[in-house]
Amino acid sequence: MMAPTRNPPSEPGEAATARSITHATYVIERHYAAPVERTFAAFADPDKKRRWFMGARDTGEFQMDFRIGGRETSRSLIGGGPFKGTPLTNETVYQDIVPNERIVFAYAMILGDHRMSASLVTVQLRPGPGGKGTVLVFTDQGAYFEHSDGNEMRQSGWTQLLDSLGKELGA
Repeated sequence: MMAPTRNPPSEPGEAATARSITHATYVIERHYAAPVERTFAAFADPDKKRRWFMGARDTGEFQMDFRIGGRETSRSLIGGGPFKGTPLTNETVYQDIVPNERIVFAYAMILGDHRMSASLVTVQLRPGPGGKGTVLVFTDQGAYFEHSDGNEMRQSGWTQLLDSLGKELGA
């Protein structure tokens, strides 16, 4: 068993504080012109997912095994701010996959050696109005630990990622 790591301070030079946890849920809905099958493929195909998920961080590591029980890992370095050069890791395990309908995954975000959060995400896909395009409903149920980015920043991050998905789809 590994020894627990010390949680880093939230700002360089700041002393570590007591442990804490915050729970929060948010939902993001998107409408894409692409059909459901193409939208699902953008999650299932490693090359497509890497393009929209890694984006500007595409110089990092990305591995994906898209199946129930499969894992996805991405690692990159923070590009700016007080944590510039610090590794950012996303560890994902796929919990449920129903092709062209839903994807459920659990993920943890780690900054350096500090586990910032653990989340359960459900991505639901259905045909848009008149059977055209895709309605995507993204639900993130998160547990945010001390010195984490928190719910609002995470929602902002996923909003940007889902915008990138829209660009990948040409929507």
